[in-house]
Amino acid sequence: MLSCTTPKSIQLTGRLQLKFLGDYDVAHNQAFQNTTVGGLSGIDYDSKNNLYYLICDDRSSINPARFYSAKIFLNEKGIDSVQFISVTSLLQSDGSVYPNSKQNPFRSPDPESIRFNKKTNQLFWCSEGERIIKKDTIVLQDPSLNVISTTGNFIDSFVLPSNMHMQSIQKGPRQNGTFEGMSFTDDYNKLFVSVEEPLFEDGPRAGLNDSSAWVRIIQFDVKSRKPEAQYAYKIDPVTYPETPPGSFKLNGVAEILAINGHQLLVLERSFSTGRKPCTIKIYLAELESAPDVSNVLSLSKTPSEFINKKLLLNMDDLGFYTDNIEGMTLGPKLPNGHQSLIFVADNNFSKDEITQFLLFEIL
Repeated sequence: MLSCTTPKSIQLTGRLQLKFLGDYDVAHNQAFQNTTVGGLSGIDYDSKNNLYYLICDDRSSINPARFYSAKIFLNEKGIDSVQFISVTSLLQSDGSVYPNSKQNPFRSPDPESIRFNKKTNQLFWCSEGERIIKKDTIVLQDPSLNVISTTGNFIDSFVLPSNMHMQSIQKGPRQNGTFEGMSFTDDYNKLFVSVEEPLFEDGPRAGLNDSSAWVRIIQFDVKSRKPEAQYAYKIDPVTYPETPPGSFKLNGVAEILAINGHQLLVLERSFSTGRKPCTIKIYLAELESAPDVSNVLSLSKTPSEFINKKLLLNMDDLGFYTDNIEGMTLGPKLPNGHQSLIFVADNNFSKDEITQFLLFEIL
């Protein structure tokens, strides 16, 4: 059902402007080709076929790890409908589906972002891996960047930087805080990957008030599959206090979207227990003058230079409910010639959350 929310223009820092056009909610636990639709944590647009790829972060616990293809129908008022076309299993190098965490916790993936390479007609997806440290259980699974065909077949994977391997000591990536966002440069020669939360050695996680934190954005060479650089990015503090005090709260980078070779749209997502909506902020990040911090062992002391960012939009200002927005893509040109920008929310397969699509016009 098309939202009847009145479109509202948001003035942005700089020359840009975003205009909210509408939202669309998918029915909870919608069944499609013997799978449950939900957990949509990444989206990308294939303009040649007018098709969207949506990755699901189900760790093979409900259905095998998978991605969907879909059509999103737009009209002058926003999103008319979303039609799922197919579902495809993500396959391992031996051609089998990924196991769930009970079958093999060392191989169960945590898919978070997906991008389509129109030059090679291949899909790239990232997994956050796993880090479980308990008295009687240790599971260390590195995050990964994978290349697959549009039919789900494994093709290749990327080489990780040395500081992105999971460790049993408090060093390296945190659990569920690694590769969350990913985007090609406009020429498809480089791939940027964002780390959601600080590495242990880069300092504490974001907290309240002025307790911001440092995360890394990694640049890879697409042809060699090797890392080339890392950049320091400062995330905001958590927006609202958690209830009760001491319960879960988070702010991190949930997705990135390159608009050229040196500028990214960065989606920061803040959540606090006791408050249902997430605070979603969109920043314009400029990498051109940011130094490579690959050899900086710790960002706990403020880097002398880092990625410059400017706030473009705080979705709290839109005046309607925003769920766990994790995916972001440029869509088709609108009838007026302006560029569309589409977001999707990961509902975590929870009855209290929504698989939500948002449509904006870039002016």
